[in-house]
Amino acid sequence: MNKTCLITIVFFTAFQLLHAQDESAFKVGEWFRFEMSYSGFLKAGEATLEVKDNMVEGKPVYHVVGKGWTTGAIKWFFKVEDRYESFFDKTHIIPYRFIRDIDEGGHTKDIEIKFDHQDQKAYVNDKKHRQKSVIKTEPNVQDMVSTFYYLRNQLDVDNLNIGEEVFVNMFFDKENYGFKIRYLGEETISTNFGKVKALKFRPYVMAGRVFKEEESLTLWVSNDKNRVPLRVKADLAVGSLRADLDAFKGLKHPFKIVVEN
Repeated sequence: MNKTCLITIVFFTAFQLLHAQDESAFKVGEWFRFEMSYSGFLKAGEATLEVKDNMVEGKPVYHVVGKGWTTGAIKWFFKVEDRYESFFDKTHIIPYRFIRDIDEGGHTKDIEIKFDHQDQKAYVNDKKHRQKSVIKTEPNVQDMVSTFYYLRNQLDVDNLNIGEEVFVNMFFDKENYGFKIRYLGEETISTNFGKVKALKFRPYVMAGRVFKEEESLTLWVSNDKNRVPLRVKADLAVGSLRADLDAFKGLKHPFKIVVEN
């Protein structure tokens, strides 16, 4: 995995945890923009995430489109253009269709996945290699985008103790992936919008060429009904990567700021 691929992976991984509540945490029209920086000073890229309306086989669904791209000096020697799309049920927040279309310095993927939750199967269409496969999935499987929205409504952070871990069955590309994250408690952080009360988490990642160790990733989400992703920090084998929320619109609930800038 290269560093720019990590930009997109970290961006979506930031959304793996949130809060069970009677009312949905999001709505159609919600939009986020993030700014990525490398080693604290070099602008690395931007990413957006938007919730739209759509239909899949006659069913009304949320259609989420995530985009990521390199900017600044990095773009001139390593260009990235990534697009992720998820179509998931409005009531049960389960994915029906997922698209990953990426170009990362010439490394490309064009994969479409259709989920059959009744038979627990993923129908994978690798368009680049003209290969189709059917893979058995785990129960209650999510794709890497729908996971964010599912857990914003379902995971009860109020009943999590500091140090407790949460597990999610996720399907990524052509394999099942067991995602694990640890709750670190509450923290007030400075953002572009002012000081915001946040919930802090530490996902477990694979140590090796990219990450220094399994606990190299830290993320913060707003401690309100929206559960807005505010920041992600990753300690890499070389340098560090940070993603900060830069702009937003269409939130369903008020965004709480402790002290405005």
